[in-house]
Amino acid sequence: MKKRILINLTTALLFSSFIYLEYFQIESKILNTIFGLLSIYLILQASRKDLFIIGTAIGILWFYWIGYSFIYYDLPYLLPFIVLFFGFAYGTIFYLIGFQNLYLRGGLFILLNLFEPLAFNWFKPQVIFINSHIGTELWQFGVVVLSFVLMLNFKNSRFSYLLLLPILFTYSGSTPKEKLPLKIKVVETEIKQDEKWLPENEFPIVKMNLEEIKKAIDDGYDMVVLPESTFPLYLNNRDRLMWVLQELSHRITIWTGSLYYENGNYYNSSYIFQNGEYQVAKKMVLVPFGEYIPLDFLGSWVNDIFFDGADDFSPATEPTDIDIKGFKFRSAVCYEATSPQLFVDVPKYMIAISNNGWFTPSIEPTLQKLLMRHYATIYQTVIVHSANISGTGIVHPK
Repeated sequence: MKKRILINLTTALLFSSFIYLEYFQIESKILNTIFGLLSIYLILQASRKDLFIIGTAIGILWFYWIGYSFIYYDLPYLLPFIVLFFGFAYGTIFYLIGFQNLYLRGGLFILLNLFEPLAFNWFKPQVIFINSHIGTELWQFGVVVLSFVLMLNFKNSRFSYLLLLPILFTYSGSTPKEKLPLKIKVVETEIKQDEKWLPENEFPIVKMNLEEIKKAIDDGYDMVVLPESTFPLYLNNRDRLMWVLQELSHRITIWTGSLYYENGNYYNSSYIFQNGEYQVAKKMVLVPFGEYIPLDFLGSWVNDIFFDGADDFSPATEPTDIDIKGFKFRSAVCYEATSPQLFVDVPKYMIAISNNGWFTPSIEPTLQKLLMRHYATIYQTVIVHSANISGTGIVHPK
């Protein structure tokens, strides 16, 4: 029994290792390739009971951080329950796909990449190969899984291992990093979540943001990008501050995050100031249970109990592209940069802004970066990412 549990936990660790190797800045394509392949092999031959343990451990290893945000709503006692919920949820999912028929099990394992319960899409098994020699397209993951299925079905044959040869066709090399067309200053701030929205901190935070903008001007940048909601207010209701930013935009393009209020609706948005004018790019893909409640019949009750009666954010109806000096940039706010809806029409460049202060210290910024790298690779998009606390950088295709 102890041996089985150890094997199950090892399987979950192997399946999750790509996140933690990245987190600890251990770069090894060969390790990521071996660990990913071995985890798939072990998952495909595990019993249904073992799959429940494996899935539970994977759910915890990937998503233990989700409950951190409840700390800032004075609900820290919910944290262990949320951790257990995600463990149990993914344990159940793995249990349900554990059919004895390996073709059925393998097919369902592949389809897990398309399963997005309550609009949450951060569990993508195909992404385990993002830092490996294997590609992360769905067909490549499918070839890997089905090759192991065939090998296990014909394991009594002396040539069964030859059935793994199709995996060679999933090889993915490195794409040369494309140089950005503009000189862009990407700002990372260090504002703690429990201090960000305090009224007494508004002026120091605004001052800090303006100093970052002026520093970017002095350093000769074409554009400066600041994180999500880095101005902790409804920016369009602050005429004086808007005027200051518009004046500064004669000298540099400013891309920054703040809230937007219009006709009784609240939007999480990017504000883009250039040449004395401004545009607002409203967030389209909202975070389930963070920015809206996906179950309508629970919406008001959940908001009243957990979020002090706050209203949901409103979504934009389509992605927003902004022309900066003749180059088109797609706007993405946090969760959007890991959503395929934002990559419609295959944008060449994307500006993503995030506030990871809700979830640090944890692996959340790491998982976010890996998912962004996955989509950057699939759509050949270069993502410029500015984040509060952690995660700032340029994300190039694999």
